[in-house]
Amino acid sequence: MPIRFKIRVVPLLATLLVASLGVLLGQWQTRRGDEKQAIQERMVERQAAPAITLDRGLLQQDPRQGEFRHVRLQGEFIAGWTIYLDNRPYRSMAGMYVLTPFKIAGSDKAVLVERGWVARDLNDRTKLPQLQTPAGTVEIEGILRLGAGHLLQLGTADAMQPGVILQNLDIASFAKTSGLALVPFVIEQGLDAANAQDGLVRDWPAPSLGIERHRGYALQWYALALMAVIFFVVTGFRSGKK
Repeated sequence: MPIRFKIRVVPLLATLLVASLGVLLGQWQTRRGDEKQAIQERMVERQAAPAITLDRGLLQQDPRQGEFRHVRLQGEFIAGWTIYLDNRPYRSMAGMYVLTPFKIAGSDKAVLVERGWVARDLNDRTKLPQLQTPAGTVEIEGILRLGAGHLLQLGTADAMQPGVILQNLDIASFAKTSGLALVPFVIEQGLDAANAQDGLVRDWPAPSLGIERHRGYALQWYALALMAVIFFVVTGFRSGKK
């Protein structure tokens, strides 16, 4: 008995559409994964490099060129404009990131420094922690980051003011309200002997780039394309038998 395969126009067009869509989306997710992989490799390479001084020359460059680099800078903390980023847990404990602007020595610019993590008061969520901020000219080290991370914003954010507890950081809004000439990045302050006793945790989480998520999505789209082709072939042979 001869094996017959019957081609029907509508199923063929539908298969071509679904298979093409699956391949295109799979390729897109693959490219996104490759881009994130390149970012991760650049991040590891830059973090392993020696610290560089954040001076006037570096401030004039595109901050993306220095992202993830260890930087060293001198200046003064502006303690009166300390703010807090809420919903930043650490080892399953509720807490906040403490950010204080830092006036860079020899420049009219300031940078927001993520000084560390502190636990929330579970009985009074509006109570601010008692922190010691170094006075006078100090030298700090940290990692240059383009932002402080973004969380889903529920409701309207509180007005920018000293001591405010926010969900997300808007550097432009902070600069406008405070009147400070802020650069468009932040510094994740590292742990050293000078700040080891201030009660802040500086065990910063590694950036989550979602590389494996993109790989998984790509596999799912390719599988969808393959399933569409297999379904078309199987139904074609079954129609041929009939």
